[in-house]
Amino acid sequence: MSTAASVVLGTVLRCGPVARSTIARTSGLSPAAVTRSCAALTELGLLVEVPQAVPYQGVGRPHVPVDIDTSRHVVAGIHVAHPFSTLALADLRGRVLLRRTVPHADPDDPREVLTTAADELLRVHADRFPAHIPIGLGVAAGGWVDPRDGVIVRHASLGWRDVEVAALLTARTGLPVRVDSHARALARAEQLFGAANGRESLLHLFVGNVVDAAFVTAGAAHRGPRSAAGDVAHLALGDPDVQCRCGKRGCLEATVSDQAWAARAHRESVISRPYVFDLVDDAVAGSPAAGAHLVDRARAVGRAAAVLFDFLDPEVLVVTELGTNRLPGCAAALRDEVTAMSRASADAVLTSSFGEDVLAVAACAVQLDALYSDPLNIRNPVWQGV
Repeated sequence: MSTAASVVLGTVLRCGPVARSTIARTSGLSPAAVTRSCAALTELGLLVEVPQAVPYQGVGRPHVPVDIDTSRHVVAGIHVAHPFSTLALADLRGRVLLRRTVPHADPDDPREVLTTAADELLRVHADRFPAHIPIGLGVAAGGWVDPRDGVIVRHASLGWRDVEVAALLTARTGLPVRVDSHARALARAEQLFGAANGRESLLHLFVGNVVDAAFVTAGAAHRGPRSAAGDVAHLALGDPDVQCRCGKRGCLEATVSDQAWAARAHRESVISRPYVFDLVDDAVAGSPAAGAHLVDRARAVGRAAAVLFDFLDPEVLVVTELGTNRLPGCAAALRDEVTAMSRASADAVLTSSFGEDVLAVAACAVQLDALYSDPLNIRNPVWQGV
């Protein structure tokens, strides 16, 4: 349930700089509730009065607008992918201030991967942004993630099971740590900071080494009783000639994942090694073969997304995938495929709002979601003591 403070902070995020009277009119809160919430949020360093006053033609004092204070706090994030972790710091508007990639020295050892990433992130924060207080650390990953207990239950491509991420990294960093799937985190980021701002229902499909989805209804992500909602990896929406490691054929992830598609491109001599970033870089550089290969993947993803769209009937579909993030031809192919095979209109099919920062945003959005849902929780002594 939204609190008055969360409604005020969300309104300022969407509309700021904005006068308190406008917040009351826009949000439906009473002027007194807006005034109290603004005072509390300002005291916590989340809101700030901007120097210039809003022009006012009537009698009385001019309206002094408030805005999100991006000068005092940062949010830290770690996104765990198959070959590397992405470390990030972001401001309270979700803008990435720093992004760094750290390869996994031993991907079979979750503790080593996570503590190495956290130690490096703390060091970078101390070096680059020592005056900014970290509100908390968000961790995002693909697969089955339980945000309630802060556990990566299963990350298939890494082979991780039941990794107690929040407990491990809270002890390591002293920060409050929240964990969620990257698909759900990015769906929320699209609502807060992206093209889906203000949308109450949304389908987000993430295509990387892990293929998973998030479903937002009535403004909130659906997690399911075991936090396993969004597991689309083994839906029979892929190529029926492709065998999955699960033993079945036609699984979506086995067909369109980064690893699977790069291996296919390598077998067909489109790239010299089975590495998806080579395929994308070659396409961006103008290789017709690489570009055509990625357009084929965009179409395959679009066919799967069309089925999911018609099943859920959301306001918008957002697809996060390397080719559509960087190549207009892939984005167009995706949109054409979805609209041709579903009830979706062209303006309902969106690609990620976050470009090359997408993994960094996913990680930081885990904490930013918590902040915008309950901003007065920053009063927690642990948060103030960092």
